[in-house]
Amino acid sequence: MHHYIVIEGPLGVGKTSLAMMVAEKMGGQALLEDVEENPFLMNFYQNPEKYAFQTQIFFLLRRYHLTAEMAQIDLFNRVTVSDFLFEKDRIFARSNLDDREYWLYEQLFRILQKRILAPDLVIFLQAKTEVLSERIRRRNKRYERSISYKYMDKINRAFNEYFFHYTESPLLVVNASEIDFVHNPEDFEDLMDHIRTMKSGTQYYVPMSSKK
Repeated sequence: MHHYIVIEGPLGVGKTSLAMMVAEKMGGQALLEDVEENPFLMNFYQNPEKYAFQTQIFFLLRRYHLTAEMAQIDLFNRVTVSDFLFEKDRIFARSNLDDREYWLYEQLFRILQKRILAPDLVIFLQAKTEVLSERIRRRNKRYERSISYKYMDKINRAFNEYFFHYTESPLLVVNASEIDFVHNPEDFEDLMDHIRTMKSGTQYYVPMSSKK
């Protein structure tokens, strides 16, 4: 049985919703990141070059403190499902920081990473950029309105590249472009079956509705 599950993916893919659903289904708890806590985020989307470093360092430290809470949780008695992977912070850092900023960021990242507990299973929700763009447009969050399609596509490609090479934990890659787990119980239950039986390596899951 998996005790520490992480659900990851680019902005708008539905990782938080799925994390809450999986946690509830497994009688566990959700460990969720609130990106709106970052006081630099709105400024970053309006002026990336000026605010990238402050934004990234805040996220790095916040994600570290949230993940460090895992040490206080009895993982053997209760499942924990998180909507972020600590290591994924590098994806944004490499995409948003210049070389000097990234060097400094990387020194701090390596110090913090040594104290991070690895998940038992990572679920990567993969979707086309146009799907992500439409989902973000529909949810209409204030700080997301200035996100460009170009930036979204850049980050989406970076996520795909990162998880293509990911080997630190068992990895389940989910095609999330054509389904909505929140409103499709059949797909959700089928995915849960795959989560429960996932043991090692990398597996790819195509939702039932995508096969019809």
